[in-house]
Amino acid sequence: MKVGVFDSGVGGLSVVKSLLDHKLFEELIYFGDTARVPYGVKDKNTITRYSLEALEFFKNFDIDLLIVACNSVSAYALDALKEHSSCDVVGVIEPGIIATTNALQNRDSNILILGTQATINSNSYVNLLEKNSYLNHSSIATSLFVPIVEEGLLSGEVLQSTLHHYFKDVTTPDAVILGCTHFPLISEQISNYFDNSATLIHSGEAIVEYLEANYSFCKKYDHTECKFFASENPEALRSRAREWLNIEV
Repeated sequence: MKVGVFDSGVGGLSVVKSLLDHKLFEELIYFGDTARVPYGVKDKNTITRYSLEALEFFKNFDIDLLIVACNSVSAYALDALKEHSSCDVVGVIEPGIIATTNALQNRDSNILILGTQATINSNSYVNLLEKNSYLNHSSIATSLFVPIVEEGLLSGEVLQSTLHHYFKDVTTPDAVILGCTHFPLISEQISNYFDNSATLIHSGEAIVEYLEANYSFCKKYDHTECKFFASENPEALRSRAREWLNIEV
């Protein structure tokens, strides 16, 4: 089975890692729109247009499933992608909410939602949480994490200062929804900031749980052939993939 993974940049590699760890697909095609990252500061129409252009790219590969690893795209352009795609399209928000509700049986749990400005403004996570009767939540647009991850600054002074900037007045939550696929790449630092006492909801792991529950074709493959493409500087993306996924590209 052949899966496509689409993200605005390198953050979707966190989803790829989960897919590879669970050996769900025989072939994986990744496209990062690195020329236009970040999507999280753009309006709905622009995000939708960029997403449909990315879909045209994937039509060259006859994929069986498209995973939208970008939360901003999942929030604003998922319906348009489903309408124009010949294969199933799965976003990250619904699986993230399912993973959250599975992890937190207490509906009074304090939930912190992190995301880009576009994702937070969409209220996509909030609406689904409240639909499931989880009303104790707060949201922070932590958009600076995206360029920090894109630059590979996964630890150190810049990241620590940014964590303090966003979280200095935040009471430690019961759970943190990492509402951007860039954020799992700094999940250890986020967890440490909250004294490792908050449950972190990771889009990649949530997607795996969702796929295994809803798609019978998700089998175990001993090897996954991976191909990585980018709209700008694809070798930089492949370098990140080699570094973060520990694979030959």
